Amino acid sequence: MVDADNPNVLMLRHSVKFEHTYLPDAEVTIKRIGAAQGWRVRTTHRCDWITESKLDDFDLVAFATTGELPMSDEQKGALLGFIRGGKAFFGIHNATDTFYEWPEYGRMLGGYFDGHPWNQPLRVNVEDRDHPATRHLGESFAMTEEIYSFRDFDRSKTRVLLSLDNDSVDITRGKRDDHDYALGWCHEYGKGRVIYSGLGHHDHVWHEDWFCQHILGCMQWALRLES
Repeated sequence: MVDADNPNVLMLRHSVKFEHTYLPDAEVTIKRIGAAQGWRVRTTHRCDWITESKLDDFDLVAFATTGELPMSDEQKGALLGFIRGGKAFFGIHNATDTFYEWPEYGRMLGGYFDGHPWNQPLRVNVEDRDHPATRHLGESFAMTEEIYSFRDFDRSKTRVLLSLDNDSVDITRGKRDDHDYALGWCHEYGKGRVIYSGLGHHDHVWHEDWFCQHILGCMQWALRLES
């Protein structure tokens, strides 16, 4: 189970396809957040860190990834076993743009990227205000963001935290018939916890206090440090 006193965090940033410019900023921010909490944080591009023996040293794995990562079936099994066994997984923005050819990854995370209809100023609705990642955000807030549409996403199978305010965009540009554009969610996976935030596309947001608190809250919930 998670080491609540001294959690260890591994952030994997490996881009097989498009590489987001925010990634260096995210590394710096997550390391700074971890240091402030007394956590040990390692960031890496190397997918060979996802093995059963190496994962034994960590409590939370964060993915900021794209494409079909160079991981064997044994590594994939180790990742799922890590989470199912009681550890934590945090998907950051483009983590949903990963492993389309591995369906269990999508089931674990909660959906797959299916285009980004909007990249503009907009409003985000806070659907769940009783969560460490969102309780500081109020009922809604304005930001500029690249909004993902998701396939294989079903809100009945997860706890939705954030969603697009459809009135703040031209909703006819969207792809979903139900117009359900969730932007963050969390759920149990086996004995572990999975959380995803679709925010963070633009570099500058990783240095804004409200967003850093959001990222901290995501990790705290996944690590069972906050309910």
